Amino acid sequence: MYHQSTTFKYDNSDEMGKLFDLEAAGYFYTRLQNPTNDAVAAKICSLEGGVAAMLTSSGQAANFYAVFNICEAGDHFIASTSIYGGTYNLFNVTMKKMGIECTFVDQNLSEEELGKYFKPNTKLLFGETITNPTVKILDLEKFARVAHSHGVPLIIDNTFATPVNCRPFEWGVDIVTHSTTKYMDGHGVGVGGCIVDSGNFDWLAHAMNYPGLTTPDDSYHGIIYAEKFGKGAYITKATAQLMRDFGSIQSPQNAFYLHVGLETLPLRIERHCQNALAIAKYLEENDNIAWVNYADLPSSSDNELVKKYLPNGTCGVVSFGVKGDREHTVKFMDSLKLVSIATHVADSRTCMLHPASHTHRQLSEEQLREAGVAPDLIRLSVGIENVNDLLADLEQAFNNL
Repeated sequence: MYHQSTTFKYDNSDEMGKLFDLEAAGYFYTRLQNPTNDAVAAKICSLEGGVAAMLTSSGQAANFYAVFNICEAGDHFIASTSIYGGTYNLFNVTMKKMGIECTFVDQNLSEEELGKYFKPNTKLLFGETITNPTVKILDLEKFARVAHSHGVPLIIDNTFATPVNCRPFEWGVDIVTHSTTKYMDGHGVGVGGCIVDSGNFDWLAHAMNYPGLTTPDDSYHGIIYAEKFGKGAYITKATAQLMRDFGSIQSPQNAFYLHVGLETLPLRIERHCQNALAIAKYLEENDNIAWVNYADLPSSSDNELVKKYLPNGTCGVVSFGVKGDREHTVKFMDSLKLVSIATHVADSRTCMLHPASHTHRQLSEEQLREAGVAPDLIRLSVGIENVNDLLADLEQAFNNL
């Protein structure tokens, strides 16, 4: 299945012409599609229970494509404040420069309160199944009801949960994104992203709001995606238009690495969750800890949502705060030996960072509070090492305090 090639040969000119008119399926340039990528995308699509999927060069590209595929200058969309800092900046800064406005909302608001943020030009609602780095659980059904009552799709980043622990389409979600760099790859060897479409949102029923899918595309001789491709319209448009013009394709080499990682995903996720729960319980009882958040803990305010959406476990990410000031936190982190200080997360190796100083350092104090990122928050991504070794490393670091 491995095709490390930019170009593909055809028997005659007419055969290639049909590809450029979207009249036939096939490959003509890897900037748009590649057989290796499509095979891996199909595997992820099957795991999520979708109808079509595409790989992208990164999770950031996946989220950009997912939104931009149905938004244009003058449009508006709504997102939870409790999302990854890089996604927040993409929506709040970069897409604003493109004329697309995003309103950020507290995901714990009631359905009635959430509904007040919708405008006539609102095109979608966005959130994360498990938020990064605060590891809070989104009420998927609530968000889906609100989105659909206003005639827009719900897009969910399912990176932390993976389809092993949660399949958002079963709860009314329309489109799912992933940073495949994380648990799906699992070994920190290849950056990538993925978009999966459930095929459930009826674009033609809301034709006035989504002209890109329901009116002729002049660049392909007037094709109307929703009419010609049915449930495959959304991904076909993202591939034929966005990947054609932006070229954020995942390299076939990275797709191959991802394919290998997917083979052990269920096994690894189970171990991540087991280790993380053991460490969360240890931290909860440690006198050096100011607070700990891991939704699988019975004490978590999100525990009921876990029982509903993620009964087999959430993920390997735990957030907590060390008693004392920022200097105290830095000393603790610098004392670790087995645990690595790294921006990476959801890896087979245990990693740690301080979001306020690292991934979220571009945000103001007010924005940090809105996102639920406390100044003392430490994000611990628990790997699949022997849990006793991890506990010993944490213990010796605390002893240095």
